[in-house]
Amino acid sequence: MLTAFFTGLFLGLSLIAAIGAQNAFVISQGITGKHVFYVALFCSIADGLLISIGVTGASTILNKFITNFSDILFGLTSVWLFGYGVMKLKSSFQANKTLEIINLESKSLKSTIGILAILTFANPHVYLDTTVLIGAFSQQFIGLNKFAFAIGAIFASFVFFFSLAYGAKKISPIMRRPTSWQILDFLIALIMFSIAFNFAFSVDW
Repeated sequence: MLTAFFTGLFLGLSLIAAIGAQNAFVISQGITGKHVFYVALFCSIADGLLISIGVTGASTILNKFITNFSDILFGLTSVWLFGYGVMKLKSSFQANKTLEIINLESKSLKSTIGILAILTFANPHVYLDTTVLIGAFSQQFIGLNKFAFAIGAIFASFVFFFSLAYGAKKISPIMRRPTSWQILDFLIALIMFSIAFNFAFSVDW
């Protein structure tokens, strides 16, 4: 069972480590110190839910759905991410932006989770990585070993997102300088644009 657990753990960490739109948002929230616990918890639970669906055997069905509707999913996602990137790019040119101002103007927990839900569930790759890939990989295990594999993959999500959120919070003193936040917003905008264009080019318009 330990082998299955660590297989799931390392596979989960390797798939989730890439900085995408969701991770960039978690970093941003971690630095501002707003809703950090709930943001990390939401991402972890969302991943855990998708992994559980895949391990229980739904990966084949979901893979067919994504294949059949990939153009629509990728097209809508690219448009939304491009718009979010424009917002962040505009924010990067606000010279008077400081951490204190951001904290005062930051969104409520409800709206924060709403944005995070879109970044999480509107991204087709999250299903491919969690439900399809991890789900398909889990089929080599049976019984308690499959359960241990799933727990390992889910645990990887909790470790990663809480480390990312609270680790970003540690550098908040640096982000009290307006220039630092401008740079971060600009980098997040570039990430959003790159993912959006990647999705757009994969769509058969």
